[in-house]
Amino acid sequence: MNKILDRLEEIIIGSLMAVSTIIIFVSVVHRYASGFDVIPGLQDWLLSINMGWAQELCIILFVWMAKFGAAYGVRTGIHVGVDLLLNKLGGTPRAVLIQIGLICGVIFTGLIGFFGAAFVWENGMAYELYQLLGKESADFFEGPTTPDLEWPTWIVYSAVPLGSFLMCFRFLQVMVSFARTGELPQHNHGHVEGLDDATETLSVGEAIEIAEEIEHQHAGMSDAEWARTHPENGKQKEQ
Repeated sequence: MNKILDRLEEIIIGSLMAVSTIIIFVSVVHRYASGFDVIPGLQDWLLSINMGWAQELCIILFVWMAKFGAAYGVRTGIHVGVDLLLNKLGGTPRAVLIQIGLICGVIFTGLIGFFGAAFVWENGMAYELYQLLGKESADFFEGPTTPDLEWPTWIVYSAVPLGSFLMCFRFLQVMVSFARTGELPQHNHGHVEGLDDATETLSVGEAIEIAEEIEHQHAGMSDAEWARTHPENGKQKEQ
């Protein structure tokens, strides 16, 4: 189930990013193309297309992307944190502080999810559900709609409880994993997806030593001699 949830989370975030990018691109092209009257009839056709909803939809998509992306960040360890004190400590004190921080994350996201769910319920979700079931909904009101798309705002605000509860679940996952293994999820910001992970990475000192050695060997040799004795480095230099 965790693997399915992880995959679903990534699909949602990726889909939201893709859709918002396409909408922004189409909207910008439409805006600039509408100003040209070179091709007869094209400008009139473009002006007849209403793209006023694009900005509002992209804002909604970015809000949903941010909420689910925050949960993804907890799972993968990409959130920025001040860990100077944690790095100075070790053993039990470090583990206790980490668990306290994770508990605070669980409490905070859980409260945001709870109050967000209550707000969504009272802001139109309860009314829609009662209407769907054919029951009396006198205690609840219909709720407002968005200006351009005219969507019920409770659908938009649902990103808050859904994303917060998912983030709370991720904090719980990290807590259990840290209690078992003593390790937190780490994200290597220098890693590039698609590159061979088995490729040996040189430290700064090793790279400097190799560069100095190559420079020392290259001293006193012409470029042609260097390329002949070191064909691979010669090709790199030509590039």
